[in-house]
Amino acid sequence: MDKAAELQRKIAPELVATIEERYAILRHIGYAQPIGRRALAAMLAASERTVRAHIDFLKAAGFIEFSPLGMSITSVGNEILGDLSDYVRVLSGLSELEQELAEGLGLKQVIIIRGNCDEDVTVKRELGRAAAGVLGQHLGDNMIIAVSGGSMMARVAESINFHVPTTTVVPSRGGLGEQVEYQANTIAAVIATRLGGRYRLLHIPDGVGEEALEVILARDGNIRAVAQMIKQADILLTGIGEAAAMASRRGFDRPTIEQLQRLGGIGEALGHYCTLRGEVVYTTSSVGLHLNDLAGIGKVIAVAGGRQKAGAIVAVIAAGGQDILVTDEAAARAIQDIINNNHIQEELSWQQK
Repeated sequence: MDKAAELQRKIAPELVATIEERYAILRHIGYAQPIGRRALAAMLAASERTVRAHIDFLKAAGFIEFSPLGMSITSVGNEILGDLSDYVRVLSGLSELEQELAEGLGLKQVIIIRGNCDEDVTVKRELGRAAAGVLGQHLGDNMIIAVSGGSMMARVAESINFHVPTTTVVPSRGGLGEQVEYQANTIAAVIATRLGGRYRLLHIPDGVGEEALEVILARDGNIRAVAQMIKQADILLTGIGEAAAMASRRGFDRPTIEQLQRLGGIGEALGHYCTLRGEVVYTTSSVGLHLNDLAGIGKVIAVAGGRQKAGAIVAVIAAGGQDILVTDEAAARAIQDIINNNHIQEELSWQQK
C-alpha cells in the first residue's frame, strides 16, 4: 500500500485531493446521517457546488443513498470507508509521521487520524473509534481495564462494538465534579456494558486530602478492593489534558494555577502536572493510579487531539509510562515541530536517559 500511494502522489497528485475530499464526505455522512446537502457543505466548509459533484459520484457508485430525511451511507459505503481510512493516512504521509513520532517520543506505536478535532467534531469521533480499535486488538479474556474520565474517553466508550464478557472495567482514579457522562465512573460503566462485562465503581472524589483518604480506606472495604483492582489493571485508557484547564476544572485557586504556570506545568494526566521535559511539579491526591504505577500496567493507551494539546501530550509522554498514542494530524504536526526544536529534543533525550 505504501508503494502504491507513493506512486499515486508522484504520477497523479491531483487525484490525492479528490480522494481525500470524497473520504471526508463519506466520513461526515457516516457520522451525521441522515443529513442534507446544505448541512453537509456547512460542516465541510465547502461550497454546495463542490459537494454536489462529489455526492453525484458517490451516489452513482452506490456508496450513499437518499431519503426524504437526507443522505445516508450504504453498507458498501461503510466498507469502502474502512478501507479508505488506512489508504488516506498513507497518501497524506501520516504513516511516515506515525513512525517518526513513535521514535521521537519513545513510544511503541502512534496512530494519527486525519484532521483537527478542535475544528471538526467528526475527527474526535474518529479518534474514539481508532482508540476503541486499539483496545480491541489488545484485549483478552479475564482482563481488567482502567479508564480515565473526559469527553475523549466518552467517545472511546461509545465506539466500542465488540464483546469480551470476561472483562472488568474500573475508573483509573476518583472522579472530578464535571458532567456525569464524562466522569470516569460513568465511562467505565458504559464500556463494561458495551463489552458485555462487569464494572466496579469508585465512589470517592478526586483531590481528597491524604488524611481523609487514609480514613476512608481504613473504613470502607469496597473502596479498598476497587483500589487494589485498579492497580492490577491490564490496560489503561487515559486522556491527556492541558495543565491550566485541568487545574481550573479541579477548582484550584488562582495562586495555585499561577504557581503551576511559573513551574512550567503544561500537561496533565492522572492528576499529575508535568513540564515539557516530563518533570512532575504538582500531584493531586486520590485513590487510584499514579504515573509511577504505569510501569506495572500491561498496555497504556493515551488518547488526545487538537493542536493546542501538543505541548501537553509531549509533557505527559516525557513523564513516562505510555505505550500507544492515538492523536489527530493537527496535534501530530505540532508535536513534530516540538521534537524538531533542538532545545526541546535535548530535554526529551535527557528525560529518556
